[in-house]
Amino acid sequence: MRTMLKSKKGISPILATLLLIVIAVAAVIVTYAWVMTFTGSTTSQGSVMLKVDNVRFYTQGEIPRIEIVVRNTGTADATVDTVYVGETSSNLVEHTNILYSGGSPVVTAGSTLTITLRNYAWEDGEMYYFNIATKEGFSLPFPAEA
Repeated sequence: MRTMLKSKKGISPILATLLLIVIAVAAVIVTYAWVMTFTGSTTSQGSVMLKVDNVRFYTQGEIPRIEIVVRNTGTADATVDTVYVGETSSNLVEHTNILYSGGSPVVTAGSTLTITLRNYAWEDGEMYYFNIATKEGFSLPFPAEA
């Protein structure tokens, strides 16, 4: 039995240490590459961040209007593509008679955009549901009471 133990050879401590260092460095490089890819894709998606500042229901003459103030707290501009409105969150209809402050549907980074829906018959005390969709793929659903 002693002859079997003497015949076994192992790797030297220096070679074992070098192997452990190479494995550790490779693991760090793989982890770094994954983290950089993940954070790069996550931060690019958060560049447009819209929120509703105010919703106002009013009439101008005989024309009922809804005024929505949208703020872009992100780092990139957003272009409003479609505005949906309805009396339930599951039954929204595109509203096309819209005015934009400044004449443009672009919400620049760090600023606000006023969206005015013209000729939408609303009743005082009723809840209405909205969804503002941008060309960049951002969607902003929210309710408001008249």
